[in-house]
Amino acid sequence: MKNKLFLSCVCIIFAGSITKIKAHQMSKNIQTPVAKIIPKTLEKHNKKRLDNYFWLNDRENPEVIDYLNQENVYYEAMTADTNIFQKELYEEMKARIKEDDQSVPYLYNGYYYITRFETGKGYPIYSRKKGSLTATEEILFNCNELAEGHSYFQLGGLSVSADNKLVSFGLDTVGRRIYTIQIKNLETGELFADKIENASGSSVWADDNQTLFYTKQDEVTLRSDKVFKHKLDTNSNADVLVFHEKDDTFDVSVGKEKSRKYIVIGSGSTLTTEYRILNSDTPDGKFAIFQKRVRGLEYSISHFGDSFYILTNKDKATNFKLMKTPESATSKENWKEVIPHREDVLLEDIEIFSNYLVVEERSNGLNHIRIMPWSGEGEYYLPFGSETYSAGTTTNVDFDTDILRYSYQSLATPASVIDFNMKTREKEIKKEQQVLGEKFDKNNYVEERVWATATDGTKVPISMVYKKGMKKDGNNPLLLYAYGSYGVTMDPYFSSTRLSILDRGFVFAIAHIRGGEDLGRQWYEDGKLLKKKNTFTDYIDCSKFLIEQKYTSPKHLYAEGGSAGGLLMGAVINMAPELYNGVIAQVPFVDVMSTMLDDTIPLTTGEYDEWGNPNVKKYYDYMMSYSPYDNIKAQSYPNMYVSTGLHDSQVQYWEPAKWVAKLRTHKTSDTVLYLNTNMDAGHGGASGRFEALKELAKEFAFLLDLEGIKK
Repeated sequence: MKNKLFLSCVCIIFAGSITKIKAHQMSKNIQTPVAKIIPKTLEKHNKKRLDNYFWLNDRENPEVIDYLNQENVYYEAMTADTNIFQKELYEEMKARIKEDDQSVPYLYNGYYYITRFETGKGYPIYSRKKGSLTATEEILFNCNELAEGHSYFQLGGLSVSADNKLVSFGLDTVGRRIYTIQIKNLETGELFADKIENASGSSVWADDNQTLFYTKQDEVTLRSDKVFKHKLDTNSNADVLVFHEKDDTFDVSVGKEKSRKYIVIGSGSTLTTEYRILNSDTPDGKFAIFQKRVRGLEYSISHFGDSFYILTNKDKATNFKLMKTPESATSKENWKEVIPHREDVLLEDIEIFSNYLVVEERSNGLNHIRIMPWSGEGEYYLPFGSETYSAGTTTNVDFDTDILRYSYQSLATPASVIDFNMKTREKEIKKEQQVLGEKFDKNNYVEERVWATATDGTKVPISMVYKKGMKKDGNNPLLLYAYGSYGVTMDPYFSSTRLSILDRGFVFAIAHIRGGEDLGRQWYEDGKLLKKKNTFTDYIDCSKFLIEQKYTSPKHLYAEGGSAGGLLMGAVINMAPELYNGVIAQVPFVDVMSTMLDDTIPLTTGEYDEWGNPNVKKYYDYMMSYSPYDNIKAQSYPNMYVSTGLHDSQVQYWEPAKWVAKLRTHKTSDTVLYLNTNMDAGHGGASGRFEALKELAKEFAFLLDLEGIKK
């Protein structure tokens, strides 16, 4: 519903490991990078902050690039003795992946669409078959060919015209999520000459097969703020501006309803949404506002028959409810209740079929799929037996079917795509993720869900998985992952790559802390704005619980988080560094104050409802009390591996760079501190399915090396 926008030997030698780290550095004559100090005083609300590394904000400054390269050289030199191990981990993880793999085909507008991979190739091939899976394959895009010559490549936003003759798509070859939209003629294979630059990548066709709607971004903030209309065979410079979102806390999107009757423009912020609709067969008409924005009113729409179904928090429905309105009268005074609000059940999404309404719910932190016949008789829930699973509907593009396609996985169970007959209640597993090699057997692993008690008495769930036979003696290495922001739910998920640490004795756990929506909307509300510190204390309390219950100990506990989860990492090591032996922080959002005070940085103003607006003193003061960069102090810090991308559009590279530079001057412990910058990538890391494994191998080697595990 929100506009949101996506891881012992030491017990014997631990006392000597710090000395070993220093000795290794000295023996190799490795120089620790030292960032130049250029003091800059920043003032707000009559309060002054000193930022010695503000100068790192300029990516065009050669000295900045030089410093990042120095950090990379330092990382490579300090970890040179793990290079062979990293390669072994990479090959091990790659060997579990079925390289010649493909998605489960789905039928849309007369064609079966398939995404597949070929052995040895890092990028997907998008194809389709007309009418039958035995028909001749038609290649839409071979991304392996398109990616040649690019250090980063991403294709997205595929949209096929109603007559099946054209496809629009977006390309990003930098990693800043700035796409160029192009159009391909599927009959001739030729590309239209015109290119639409600086786009978000997504687009949608009107029914005339001549008109394309797409979104563009603000050139400075990269916020999607405009919707344009493009006519085939015309210059994009002549494209018509259809909608401009001038409120810089909102982002826009454009898409088409499942019924294909309406083109929909969505405009949303953290707390508020608004939609505009236009009949797909009248592309030159005017979009009508579905329900004008009201601060705090969130809703999403699904068209079926002569009505719209609305998922909304209207009338203080914190966990959302389902309503219905005629397509001829869409404002909120016409909405009628279909499923009421419930205090203990979060209504997450719906799928509509001719004979069934399928509702995705969450209660007690777990997914539930509810099947509701329109007849009103015989509703039921799909049965799920585990407590560490995730399940949800997937690609369901047609109304007139009894088949629901959904996915299921758990921490120990590979992901499956399942076709479920809602009438006969029979299910067919269309595909289960293959884990290659002879070793894997899900019965060799134990899944658990336990509950830690937070400082204020709140019970916080933790999902975990480990190798059968694990002893709770405090000597197990444990990797505790969490995110805890934007209402993003971290459902338990299967990972074949994770087996590389599980099989070496690690416990993997997910802390479902406040700030996510794991236990309903209030769980999110209690971990944002002036309650944000609940996110950090929940994580710390989960860590203490795992130590108290002897799953692990501070000598063997490792913390991991990325992006806003990286903010979590920064906050907890300032607050309780003694609990962790090591920390992995991926693209961490750690310079909260400087970023949130700079409205030219992508995403900043849209974040005010999440973190608060620091231009207001009470929010400034609260954010200052936890901002990781601003709260670094002289104390012992854990071993740390920090990663970022030079072209990151969401968390700018300078945040982790400044954070590491400052940590180097303040930490009193002789622990390792690495900053590894991918000079060719953005927020999502390296492109290509195998390149990403190399980055993961670095993280795993970091953890295993600290545990004294060398193979």
